[in-house]
Amino acid sequence: MVKTIEEINAKIKKGKAIVVTAEEILEVVKEKGVKRTLQEVDVVTTGTFSPMCSSGVLLNLKQPSPRMKFGGGEVTLNGVPAYSGLAAADIYLGATALPEDDPRNKVYPGGFKYGGGHVIEELVAGKDIKVEAYAYGTYCYPRTEFTGFINLQSLNNAILLNPRNAYQNYNVAVNLSSKVVYTYMGVLLPKLGNANYATAGQLSPLFNDPYYKIIGIGTRIFLGGGIGYVMWHGTQHQPKVPRTDRGVPTRPAGTIALIGNLKQMNSYWLRGVSLRGYGVSLAVGIGIPIPLLNEEILSYTLVSNEDIIMPVVDYGEAYPQGKDEVLEEVTYAEVQSGEVEIGGKKVPTGTLSSYARAREVAETLKQWIKSGKFTLTQPAVTLDKLGVRYD
Repeated sequence: MVKTIEEINAKIKKGKAIVVTAEEILEVVKEKGVKRTLQEVDVVTTGTFSPMCSSGVLLNLKQPSPRMKFGGGEVTLNGVPAYSGLAAADIYLGATALPEDDPRNKVYPGGFKYGGGHVIEELVAGKDIKVEAYAYGTYCYPRTEFTGFINLQSLNNAILLNPRNAYQNYNVAVNLSSKVVYTYMGVLLPKLGNANYATAGQLSPLFNDPYYKIIGIGTRIFLGGGIGYVMWHGTQHQPKVPRTDRGVPTRPAGTIALIGNLKQMNSYWLRGVSLRGYGVSLAVGIGIPIPLLNEEILSYTLVSNEDIIMPVVDYGEAYPQGKDEVLEEVTYAEVQSGEVEIGGKKVPTGTLSSYARAREVAETLKQWIKSGKFTLTQPAVTLDKLGVRYD
């Protein structure tokens, strides 16, 4: 049996589409088998909620009077520097940007509390953000200084523009050294004192499309509580890695670059994150629908937490030196249990991702589709075709 996205959208518009989450599809297939499930179920929804450092917002400011060339000058938002090397009124604020000197960052010794991710959260929440800018004057933009406030509604445009999100698999971080280390994977205790990981397992979008046959440029998604789109594969996209017989990558693999209207989103799904001793980030909620077009696509959505193999990497000594040797491989089900055996030692685990929030994303997207407010898009090019040469 083969379906098309157009056929599925017709059912969505009539309120007749059958939609289940990436967790629920496993039970449906157990009960009904593959062929009957494909006949009855139209869409599987996925979800993830985790810190995603390669995120940010592109903002278009309204011009003051007299006019000012923000582009090429210095701009801060609540004291956090934004990139201004664009047009006169365009700035980009990255999630990991930090103020040069802010007493709020002294809450954690040697760490950080407030940065770009927090400004983005506050902006989405409707709060006023202080803008301070300095620039060289030109004939058409004579003003050289500006101090004022913006909020989400006062901006001409506010775009969430994320170069790398939703990593397909990632390391389990441990510390073999004799001292505590502070990393983007959290605080790691010495001598295998703990193990941290960050993924939503069987709910995670790219685990349900391991070869990128469905997701591509123009795929409509749940992004930050609103509607967004996939615009390209993400930076550090690495599809050619070892995989299991089911196609599940056993190393960090695919990523996606995303875009969406910040004015449609909400701060429940975009949260500033402080990583002690490391810096700041932005936790992002992402959900991608997988249309069940054929048996092959359905088979990919049957990945379970037991099927997902994750590499254990030492962040105490090896990783900082550019060495990614894998100490062991463990399953997502094992790390999710709260304890995993590494090197013959039982090690407590912790996660930077929220599985409960990932489940909520998948359920929310499911309800959007069932209600008819969210339809599927046919990607212009699927990610597996990006980079193909035609010479």
